[in-house]
Amino acid sequence: MNDYLARIAEAIERLAPMPSADPSFSKNNIFLWKVSPEQLDPIGNVNTIDIELLLGIDNAKRTLLKNTEQFAKGFPANNALLWGARGMGKSSLIKAVYNKISKHEKNLKLIEIQREDLSSIHNLLSKLKNAKHRFVLFCDDLSFNNDDTSYKSLKAVLDGGIGGKPENVIFYATSNRRHLMPRDMIENERSSAIDPGEAIEEKVSLSDRFGLWLGFHSCDQDTFLDIIYGYCNAYKLDFEEAEIRAEAIEWQATRGSRSGRVAWQYFLDLAGRKGLKFR
Repeated sequence: MNDYLARIAEAIERLAPMPSADPSFSKNNIFLWKVSPEQLDPIGNVNTIDIELLLGIDNAKRTLLKNTEQFAKGFPANNALLWGARGMGKSSLIKAVYNKISKHEKNLKLIEIQREDLSSIHNLLSKLKNAKHRFVLFCDDLSFNNDDTSYKSLKAVLDGGIGGKPENVIFYATSNRRHLMPRDMIENERSSAIDPGEAIEEKVSLSDRFGLWLGFHSCDQDTFLDIIYGYCNAYKLDFEEAEIRAEAIEWQATRGSRSGRVAWQYFLDLAGRKGLKFR
């Protein structure tokens, strides 16, 4: 009987996933955090855009560049929430800023964590806290629903303290809404607080834990066209400005919005019609 149980135990052990090896931060720069099993997967080719092609967001560019450079050099810096209009380059800016600064700050690494994996963020931080490198931890499209409790893990990290974020990690997030949590979720926290007077206020909530709020708004028509002209010049596509203007205005009208993403989608259509290959 004991031999039978031992064979079962050995078979189960063989089926169990091997513990993941610690990542090689010296050989890789960009990682994706995965939870099954928990490990940092190196990412080879990352879809980035030249920061000079991100137009209409000059203040956000300057602020995030300065903040990230401070952090990369070992100086104090703030966690940042990039919020606002869809398609205006929030996640593209984070990757572009990292790409620009990491060229001369080789110790800087970028790690993306999915929103649904935030409950494991403490385990990720435990892997990073003793490393000699510095890490930009990035979460795209951050928001929480009524039945979502992972925001509590993020709160604890951003609040600092014994179990908080280590000094060599900074947290950047993007979201379409500044306050991250729905109104009824905020009200629930207020009603369950010991002292309602000290409970979370609607307009600060979780987003108050971010030192930088960088707002992104839909671009005007001139900026929309300048973005397209910038792509044409960057990819050396010959074009007639009057023709592009008429087509692009019609394109954005059919989409019902103007943004960097819509401009890029028009440019892809234009490049395809012109026979331009760039990927």
